[in-house]
Amino acid sequence: MTIEPRVGVPLADLYAQYVEIKPEIDAAISAVIRASAFIRGPFVERFEEEFAATTGAPYCVSCANGTDALYLAMRAFGVQSGDEVITTAHSWISTSETITQAGGRVVFCDTDAETYTIDTQHIEAKITSRTVGIVPVHLYGQPADMEAVMAIARRHGLWVIEDCAQAHLASIDGRQVGSFGNVATYSFYPSKNLGAMGDAGAITTADATLARRMAMLARHGGLKKGDHLLEGVNSRLDGLQAAVLSVKLKRLRDWTRRRQALARSYDELLTAIDGVATPRVKRGREHVYHLYVIQHSRRDELALHLARRGIQTAVNYPTALPFVPAYAHLGATPDQFPNAFRHQARILSLPMFAEMTSTQQQLVVSSIADFR
Repeated sequence: MTIEPRVGVPLADLYAQYVEIKPEIDAAISAVIRASAFIRGPFVERFEEEFAATTGAPYCVSCANGTDALYLAMRAFGVQSGDEVITTAHSWISTSETITQAGGRVVFCDTDAETYTIDTQHIEAKITSRTVGIVPVHLYGQPADMEAVMAIARRHGLWVIEDCAQAHLASIDGRQVGSFGNVATYSFYPSKNLGAMGDAGAITTADATLARRMAMLARHGGLKKGDHLLEGVNSRLDGLQAAVLSVKLKRLRDWTRRRQALARSYDELLTAIDGVATPRVKRGREHVYHLYVIQHSRRDELALHLARRGIQTAVNYPTALPFVPAYAHLGATPDQFPNAFRHQARILSLPMFAEMTSTQQQLVVSSIADFR
């Protein structure tokens, strides 16, 4: 559920970000046009190198979007019919639909009561002789419990794909997410902490063989035009988006620190308001606040109240994945996923963007305080 504001505070202000860096963005776009480097080429190669360096990964394979990143990773692992892949009950459907698209079977696991990430205490109960992998999601910008996930994966010989779509630069005890599993996937959807001006995605890994296979899969099955070593898809990052991302990547750490400062301010200001549950961050985890998500027992009424004040909110996500129509055939019941089921009726994303002013944030908080 998304409620559009009349005036006031947007959920994210992409235009404000553009205005802040307009000369560099315009120059980058012009450079791509001058070079006619629209598909692959030097701008894409440069961004792949820069993003690999930023994440600390030896290899980065760019692609058309974050959904394709997940699909390409599944294909690279050779997911086959009958293979089971465990993932979280609380995420955007890209996480689960790509398992099915690659030929596998989705197995959902409930979420942690405080972090919304996969509940590692329940993963092993989901493992069968057909399980091949686990896909934890660093939801809203908070890392999942990767130490526990990797310990389980090692015990059972499973691969791990980290869905980092919302968690650029998030870390656990100083170690970046994306560096724990076999592969990490990223989205650069415009509203992400690092967002393109259109769709874009990437995959990082330390495995040279996997990197080569994913690159081939993204380019019709070959690294050179005319080479079709296997059947792939057309999923290429274009030069314009790569150039934009290179400009923004230089500011990502500063923007992340600003988001974290805004989150601390929200925490302090909202704590005194009855009925509002602010995000809980587990010890040792660095949350990057792609979204700032509260809980409230009268969520829909609160959202309407804020919309009337010109404040945009969203629900990410209004229905936990086991309960969406696409997975009705699994026959999920609330008692199987109690945390994910409870959260879907209580969560509300408040405005959060690096360019947000203290005046805008004060308006959000005071409007929540006025809710009766």
